[in-house]
Amino acid sequence: MPDILGTARRPGIAPTLGRRAAAGLGVTALATALVAGAPAAGAAPKTTPAGPPPVELQLLALNDFHGQLEPPSGSSSRLPGYAVDVPFGGVEYLATQVRQLEAASKKQNTLTVAAGDLIGASPLLSAAFHDEPTIDALNRIGLDYTSVGNHEFDEGPAELLRIQNGGCHPEDGCADPQLPYQGADFQYLSANAFVTETDQPLLPPYAIHKVQGVKVGFIGMTLEGTPSIVTPSGVAGLEFTDEAATANRYAAELQAQGVEAIVVLLHEGGSQTGATDVNGCTGMTGPITQIVPQMTDAIDVVVTGHTHQAYNCEIDGRLVTSASSAGRLVTDIDLSLDRRTGDVLDAVANNVPVSRNVPKDPAQSELIARYRELLGPIAGEVVGNAAAAIRHTSARETVFGSVLGESPLGNLIADAQLAATRDLGSVAAFMNPGGVRADLEAGEITYEEAFTVQPFGNYLSTIVLTDAQLQCVLEQQFALSTVLQPAGITYTVDANGTSAPRTDPCNGTRVADETVAIGGVPIATDGVPSYRITVNNFLADGGDGFTTLAQGTERDDVESPEDDLAAFIDYLTATAPTPAPATDRITVRP
Repeated sequence: MPDILGTARRPGIAPTLGRRAAAGLGVTALATALVAGAPAAGAAPKTTPAGPPPVELQLLALNDFHGQLEPPSGSSSRLPGYAVDVPFGGVEYLATQVRQLEAASKKQNTLTVAAGDLIGASPLLSAAFHDEPTIDALNRIGLDYTSVGNHEFDEGPAELLRIQNGGCHPEDGCADPQLPYQGADFQYLSANAFVTETDQPLLPPYAIHKVQGVKVGFIGMTLEGTPSIVTPSGVAGLEFTDEAATANRYAAELQAQGVEAIVVLLHEGGSQTGATDVNGCTGMTGPITQIVPQMTDAIDVVVTGHTHQAYNCEIDGRLVTSASSAGRLVTDIDLSLDRRTGDVLDAVANNVPVSRNVPKDPAQSELIARYRELLGPIAGEVVGNAAAAIRHTSARETVFGSVLGESPLGNLIADAQLAATRDLGSVAAFMNPGGVRADLEAGEITYEEAFTVQPFGNYLSTIVLTDAQLQCVLEQQFALSTVLQPAGITYTVDANGTSAPRTDPCNGTRVADETVAIGGVPIATDGVPSYRITVNNFLADGGDGFTTLAQGTERDDVESPEDDLAAFIDYLTATAPTPAPATDRITVRP
């Protein structure tokens, strides 16, 4: 078991790897930014070694912002441990919080960093302009370095390079010809995304930042499994390598350049088990608990993301943090650096909520107003009405452990996709839960609100699965810890069954075969050898690891409605006022 402690302090860090000759790519040191300020309240006292006083560095860290410029609503605005009616987030408040944390610090040096998914799966205000507004907002906040996340690849590597370097979109042009897009003032880092043709990283793997003469290295990367959760076109021509091995490679290269303080910005993470403390580390699970212990001791701090969870941990003797998502938290990290050796002497972190009881940042308010004017009236077009709030979170997490069950909104979207394709012969539909991004509140539903729920622009595909393949898909859910949102199909899960291994996804006993029914008729007795099923093109390509769906035959990519959002809006309009579907399509047998 990895050594995981619920603490945010790592005193006396000393790298153990010797310096080695540089091998592979090197990155020139980027500009040094020295910002006056003072240490966050409550920071633990530092032990000053004999000799010159240490260099103090404040890191303000974000992750999984997802273009949430305006304050998120519903469950996307809440934080564990806080009242459900207390909302958090919104870039106007985030910018103020970052500025206040910097001002409150007694440290002379502050850098702002992030761990990926700053763009992608964004609300309409950002997505309509290919997330240029979000980059503009982060420029104004003063972000310095960020890793790429899987969603940075949603529109492909060429678009990510445009996001970094600037220039108008090749198809849609400039959102505002008077203010052409200038690119990111901060540096994207991508250590483990290699261009297959050249065997070189798509973007710099690391950056070296001098702080009062002490070199600090930042290695940035995303999860190795990015190709399984991004459409194939988004990662075409790229190869993603192991997170720990990549970090260790570049840590050695940094040490060869005299860098002993090393921070990894990693878009992969974990989660606490049943905890309600954003600064806790209770029962940590997930990939990060396996990745960090494989990292060299030369790495001092790991800023993580991807899981949208909040935690503040010591794992295998080093600080590991995550700031939830949507700009609801900022992680305030205090580093004390040995002026002579460059080592990290101490590392302390605090996850700070981004409350809405602070003044709005006027520069961010101006940005939001400008892009809302450019967006025009389409955002406010009413496309439906919700009879009550329809949530995208599952109430059955406790039954499936880390596996999410049905959500009312996930079922509603699956219903919409099935309704849109019944004329094509579909009898059931599945929706991936990761594609459902926000709640619908009670009352009128606008185009913008529907877009925020389904921002990816996937199209619908129908495929034919044999009854055995269909059973395999149901078992594969538990091998992948991802329960698809169903329509037209019901089944029972055996709580005492065993999950299939990923290497043999059909060989599980979670789903009782005799309970699987389509249209209320058990498939074990209906004599039908195969079924036409509706999914989005992401799942039809095997996304989220559903390789069995990629084996479906007679694939028909639907042209009308043009995409999943259009199907959703058509259904909302036809069923208004739309009730929240029951979450009774998957039952559990104790």
